Amino acid sequence: MAIIDWPEDQRPRERLIKHGPHVLSDAELLAVFLRVGVSGKSAVDLGRDMIGHFGSLNRLFTAKLPEFSVINGLGPAKYAQLQAVLELARRSLSEELQTGQALSSPHAVKQYLQLLLANKLYESFAVLFLDVKNRLLACEELFRGTLTHTSVYPREVVKAALSHNAASLILAHNHPSGTPEPSAADRTLTQALKQALGLVDIRVLDHFVVAGRQVYSFAEHGDM
Repeated sequence: MAIIDWPEDQRPRERLIKHGPHVLSDAELLAVFLRVGVSGKSAVDLGRDMIGHFGSLNRLFTAKLPEFSVINGLGPAKYAQLQAVLELARRSLSEELQTGQALSSPHAVKQYLQLLLANKLYESFAVLFLDVKNRLLACEELFRGTLTHTSVYPREVVKAALSHNAASLILAHNHPSGTPEPSAADRTLTQALKQALGLVDIRVLDHFVVAGRQVYSFAEHGDM
């Protein structure tokens, strides 16, 4: 049955408008994005197929066009729309961090880093460079590695921070195949970077570890 034939209080778009997006399931949110289904399937059914095929939203968001198009009803147009939505979300959060203090918006920082790192299939190390008022100057992926490892060089982080004239920074990396709990190597690296940057009067405010929808903050756990 097409969604238009559903009772109005059960339709995803109408429920979203009335109650907010948080009340919708992943499949229902995808249905709002898709707008229409395919022959024999509603947009919600197609959304469920997408979740079932990819296993998670993260896998869906990182899928390349050939894999994305395997599902009947999806193709280049929907792929482009989805990538545009993700990029708009990243840019919106980046604007928020540029105009306000990053430390006063920890939730925005986490959301931004999730959009930046959670969907990568390789380990990535990024740095948010901040000015004296903790506003975002730039965000750069400085190092990338494999599924489980990347090499980080403190000298390169210091050089990048000085080139941006940063007063402080936030470190971030992802765990593509694990939990957000930092490893012993993560903790050692954090302290090494704090010491190296401290020599040039640049503070390390936090280090975030992103694993899917979970984010670990060193500062929140008293590890800084």
